[in-house]
Amino acid sequence: MANRIAAIPDALFRVTPWGTGTTISQGDWLNAPLGLAMAPNGDVLSVNGNNGYIVETTRAGYQAAWIYLDHTGSEPGAGALFGLAVQPGDKGVYFVDDDLNTLQLFH
Repeated sequence: MANRIAAIPDALFRVTPWGTGTTISQGDWLNAPLGLAMAPNGDVLSVNGNNGYIVETTRAGYQAAWIYLDHTGSEPGAGALFGLAVQPGDKGVYFVDDDLNTLQLFH
């Protein structure tokens, strides 16, 4: 169940438990995904807490793209990324770099 992205139906308004959700994507480039955001095309963007990558996953669960965002830390990228938001106008992605204690923009 680790290193996965799960869906929970009607999550915003759900008042009853749904267990562990339904796995959308697992393994491969996902490594402790922490921050999640919806891309303008409907894909899911996630930043990994263990290795400094951002991963784009399609709604069908295919990991379509992965890019190294952070190289800092005793293991490069470990523990650095956790926040994620699409920039207004869909021109980039903001992410929190905890190693540098900064908000960064990737575009």
